[in-house]
Amino acid sequence: MTFSRFFYSVSFYLLSPIILLRLLYRARRAPAYARRWAERFGFVAEATGNKTIWLHSVSVGETLAAVPLVKALQQRYPDHRLMVTCMTVTGSERIRAAFGDTVNHSYAPYDMPDSVARFLNRVQPSILIIMETELWPNTIAACCSRNIPVILANGRLSAKAAAAYSKISRLVRPMLWSMSAVVAQHADDGARFTQLGLPDKALTISGNIKFDLHLNSEVQAKAQSLAVQWRGDNQRPVLLAASTHPGEDELILQAFGQIKAALAVKPLLVLVPRHPERFNDVAQLCEQAGCRLARRSAEQSTAEADILLGDTMGELMAFYGACDLAFVGGSLVPVGGHNMIEPAAWGVPIISGPQLFNFAEASRLLIEGDAMVVCEDAQSLAQQSIGLLTNPQRRTQMGAAARHIAEANRGALERLLAVIDHQL
Repeated sequence: MTFSRFFYSVSFYLLSPIILLRLLYRARRAPAYARRWAERFGFVAEATGNKTIWLHSVSVGETLAAVPLVKALQQRYPDHRLMVTCMTVTGSERIRAAFGDTVNHSYAPYDMPDSVARFLNRVQPSILIIMETELWPNTIAACCSRNIPVILANGRLSAKAAAAYSKISRLVRPMLWSMSAVVAQHADDGARFTQLGLPDKALTISGNIKFDLHLNSEVQAKAQSLAVQWRGDNQRPVLLAASTHPGEDELILQAFGQIKAALAVKPLLVLVPRHPERFNDVAQLCEQAGCRLARRSAEQSTAEADILLGDTMGELMAFYGACDLAFVGGSLVPVGGHNMIEPAAWGVPIISGPQLFNFAEASRLLIEGDAMVVCEDAQSLAQQSIGLLTNPQRRTQMGAAARHIAEANRGALERLLAVIDHQL
């Protein structure tokens, strides 16, 4: 163990009580954070006789991106079991909803040597596939010492993150040297990984596997049903604000007041906060703004409502297919944006804020392809929304451009699977 990793490990152990206190704090709003702590220290069910593919997805976004990969691995390697891990409660809920009993699931172990060793001893993985950005020095080092290949799948690394990693290069460089492969979304992501120490031979550029999503008949039928229900007899326009964060909801509600005043037919705003623990807070914001609110979880009618609060899990994909216009959140605040490829696949015109570093390449393609517009504040969000909701031809053009871009950029999944095949 290098001195840098030793210092990192000691720091992790010293901070572990604070980490547990944070879990308790989060449990005030999401009680599930107070459960299954043993898993976070590597106490998981022991492996069966099957070989194991360990796939780690941090939270909801990475889990959704992993769905086509998991299904492809299940078809490709039917004699392997899949262990899918995450770090968050919402990620755990998505894993169970997406895969049910077809995969094994637990929280990933904290990156402390004993927790990681305990997890590896019990799971005995043949390979570790990490989705997008979650790199843990002790986990990667432990896998390397046991000759377990480690692949970063759909890897992305923003300039901001790369600058932060460069400040701890003595910890990061050995970690990247231990990686079997990094399959990066874009050449810019790949260049940042190699600048930090990844060997050139370990790098593959694949594109973004989020373009490889499939809209099955079930989700299409659900979206069609919701569209009929929400629009009603007067064909009211439907604006979706998806995956919103603190600070964005207030701006969206401010913009929605202007949108309502400008349209001849009262629109419906479908507002979906990113994290379940915020559902009640956002409901209060809507009521304070003087809006009539319906809640999806209560199956309340939207006929008289101004806003439908999307306070359920696992329905956002269908919501995208039922709206006329989609704002993708995490972009008016410095979160870096969320997955705008999902509305693009539906052929829905997209609005976003300027904070897009998590989806730099996808957003560039959509902006340059005239499929997405960027707004700086509530005023511009209102203006762009009004312009699009009152111009069906413009909406159709943008939606067609979005669908074309989504379809033209598929293929990353097969390139990723080729790398996994080589390592297995």
